[in-house]
Amino acid sequence: MSPAKREELFRRLAAAIPEPKSELEFATPFELLVAVVLSAQATDKSVNLATRKLFPVANTPKAIAALGAEGLEEFIRTIGLYRGKAKNVVALSQMLLEKHAGEVPRTREALEELPGVGRKTANVVLNVAFEELAIAVDTHVFRVANRTGLAPGKDPLEVETKLMKVVPKKYLRHAHHYLILHGRYTCVARKPLCGKCPIYSQCEFREKKKFAALTPADV
Repeated sequence: MSPAKREELFRRLAAAIPEPKSELEFATPFELLVAVVLSAQATDKSVNLATRKLFPVANTPKAIAALGAEGLEEFIRTIGLYRGKAKNVVALSQMLLEKHAGEVPRTREALEELPGVGRKTANVVLNVAFEELAIAVDTHVFRVANRTGLAPGKDPLEVETKLMKVVPKKYLRHAHHYLILHGRYTCVARKPLCGKCPIYSQCEFREKKKFAALTPADV
């Protein structure tokens, strides 16, 4: 994909998504960190339903640590893999208290030391909470980057590395959300909505004409 085509692609995504932001509900960097850890293999909607009950009761490392894993499970058992996530959230809360004075660290290295926090989660926290230029490659971003030809890669790290190089700088701050929201609602996995795609002309997906021709009933 040429630089000019990439520039136009992001110009159109920015116009189509004027308020690019996370769909997770949070008020502090710690709440965001907890929500992102809980969101692994779960929907943002299911996480929000759980944290609306959890955060009024416990929304600090000290309060979560005091709950303990079993106490936390009561709030998040509607989320997939909740037992493992409860252990990780309690453990990361304890580590924040012991190593970071209860504050969420602002470096990828320190974030990735926390239980349950991988590169993707760290990038979300850096980008959303601290406004760093980082791109978290989840399944939606990975699909859009490969399908459109924007930044094809065999694994999330390769896609992330390419995106950081090819996304026009003025769009880099919000690129993560442009791509994830586009993948979540338009460039969906099985039957992409090519017929109403704002970046149809820039997209290099070989089958886009077939999907553009689908009727609403087909989708």
